[in-house]
Amino acid sequence: MNIWFSSDHHFGHKNIIKYSNRPFNSVEEMDETLIYNWNQLVKKTDFVYHLGDFSFVDFEEYEKKLNGNIIFIKGSHDKYNTPYMLVTKPSGLLDEYGNQKTIVLCHYAMRSWDKSHYASWHLYGHHHGKLEPYGLSFDVGVDCWDYKPVSLKQVEEKMKTLKPIVDFRNK
Repeated sequence: MNIWFSSDHHFGHKNIIKYSNRPFNSVEEMDETLIYNWNQLVKKTDFVYHLGDFSFVDFEEYEKKLNGNIIFIKGSHDKYNTPYMLVTKPSGLLDEYGNQKTIVLCHYAMRSWDKSHYASWHLYGHHHGKLEPYGLSFDVGVDCWDYKPVSLKQVEEKMKTLKPIVDFRNK
């Protein structure tokens, strides 16, 4: 079982192609590519945290085409009833002191989040790659990741390149 993160698929949303400068000729081509990319990586037993703006239409229709157990977080265009933010501590993901690592998930980027001054991570969407990472946070939207979900391993590797808001090791 693997853990994945993603955001901003905008299934069925024709105008997102132009807004985000996506390389698709039609909404059908975009949807087919996004579904294919997802299912090539995500297995049926995997978990995917989707950080909002999943679809404009036919939520259930798109959801049933995708592999994995999807945990939805509400985005700015979502109409379904899901939480706006989640805090997760993936099993086996430990900080340098041997504590469970905290990951704060929200559709929107935050300047401060739960335990942000203690090296917790924050993953977000919404900005379609137009917002620079801040502290140990970055955009997991499909526009930033070649239209594919991001694995927990990829998140770990990206976090190694970022600088914490506060150097918690010297406290």
